[in-house]
Amino acid sequence: MKSNKIASIAILLWVVTVTVFAWFFIRGNTVSGTDNRTVIVLTAGEREMVLSEMRKLLAGVQGAMDGISRGDMKQAASAARSVGLHAAEDVNPALFAKLPMPFKQLGVGTHRDMDEISKAAENGKPASELLSMLSGVLAKCVSCHAAFQFKTGN
Repeated sequence: MKSNKIASIAILLWVVTVTVFAWFFIRGNTVSGTDNRTVIVLTAGEREMVLSEMRKLLAGVQGAMDGISRGDMKQAASAARSVGLHAAEDVNPALFAKLPMPFKQLGVGTHRDMDEISKAAENGKPASELLSMLSGVLAKCVSCHAAFQFKTGN
């Protein structure tokens, strides 16, 4: 009887722990902003890392567009590949947990899209198709910047 009670308490604690972790993983470390954007609260170092990642993505888009505009699909593929999913592999799990789910989805989707653009360029897709794909990536960038901002906290 006593072991059943201990087992029940252990299961209850496990469920509570998983629920809290899932809630935090989905919501991230966020507060409401004053301009209708969600504020993601990070340390100064984490904030700089995320902003640096965004600058790299923008440079990858620019490099791909430059390659496409000059008919250099090798450059376009290389620039896009440089910011594909592999570029996000080393993200600190603690930082990743602080990001809200919609931000994670946009970020991972953007990196995945850049891999697709790289493959399309390597496979000889026409410039118009590649530009359309890049337009989709930029739409994700715009929606992310419209929805989120970063502030430093404890």
